[in-house]
Amino acid sequence: MLLLDTDVMIDIFRNHLPARSWLQSLGTETLGVTGFTVMELLQGCRNQLEQQKVQKMLLAYTVVWPQPIDCERALTTYANFHLSDSLGILDALIAQTAVGLQMTLVTFNTKHYRVVPHLQTIRPYAR
Repeated sequence: MLLLDTDVMIDIFRNHLPARSWLQSLGTETLGVTGFTVMELLQGCRNQLEQQKVQKMLLAYTVVWPQPIDCERALTTYANFHLSDSLGILDALIAQTAVGLQMTLVTFNTKHYRVVPHLQTIRPYAR
């Protein structure tokens, strides 16, 4: 299973052609998003209609949450890298969720995530 980051999900929701083509190329691959990503997507909605559209599209994805040990690692990672590398709180939580579930994180935000030990990331298509 691949874990999709917020930036990739936004491209998919906006029907960005490279994102849609990449998504179709995956076939039956199971795709997941963190609950944090879901909340970020909902936060970006400007009205009820957009929110309903996002919620409907999210039905195709498995929503995953971190375990307590993932949260502990996220806290350590955040403390170690938020000042030096601008690692955000949600980025630390999303990254450690991927590590804990042994999932590859699909993202374009590789600058912030590069400092997270044991995290595997891929950039899915050219931007």
